Amino acid sequence: MDYTIVPVSSGHIEGIVRIEKECFRAAWTRENIEGELANENARFLAAVSGTEVIGYIGVHEIAGEAYISNIAVLPQYRRRGVGEALLTNAAQGARERGCVFITLEVRGSNAAAISLYRKNGFEEAGFRKNFYSEPAEDAVIYTKYFRGLV
Repeated sequence: MDYTIVPVSSGHIEGIVRIEKECFRAAWTRENIEGELANENARFLAAVSGTEVIGYIGVHEIAGEAYISNIAVLPQYRRRGVGEALLTNAAQGARERGCVFITLEVRGSNAAAISLYRKNGFEEAGFRKNFYSEPAEDAVIYTKYFRGLV
């Protein structure tokens, strides 16, 4: 499967809205996504196959720290390296811009995502009690520290 990882532009918004609706109960709206793209601290990347957005990742970089707000891949494209490519590109970009770590929260029951994060050097760093709703669930915090020179 051919796809590329590119910075998100306004032409990708509809694809991201579709992914949000397919992947999350509390999906971000078009307005939420447009607002994020206008945020000077936000970095969004899309995985694009042809003209279709098949995945995306959003990262906020503030004071040398990077926080993944969302990462999602359309169900039919999962387990093909798309999520890993998005994660790798986002982490590399954050590191190149001087961040010392990249971190995220994930549902404790999301075994596939946790496996992906661990495979890519993220380590369990804590918990957030009742972080998620519908259904209520704790979040597990995973963090990857960048060591050595950029």
